[in-house]
Amino acid sequence: MREEGHDLGDRLERLEAEERQVSTLRAKLHDRLASFENPETARHERELSARRKALQDEIDRLRTEREASGGLT
Repeated sequence: MREEGHDLGDRLERLEAEERQVSTLRAKLHDRLASFENPETARHERELSARRKALQDEIDRLRTEREASGGLT
């Protein structure tokens, strides 16, 4: 089932906001790892990196879908 344009835009905004939050947290973890590396922090960073990648992929997919349906970029 295809999402309506308004729903698509709302979902895209939510995902972009989540991606910004994940990126901010990931940057903080990078700083922590640079000064004091430990296995738990490294594991958390890997999990955040995977989540960020999944968010970016979904954002790209939704942008492509929106463009194909004639929505604004």
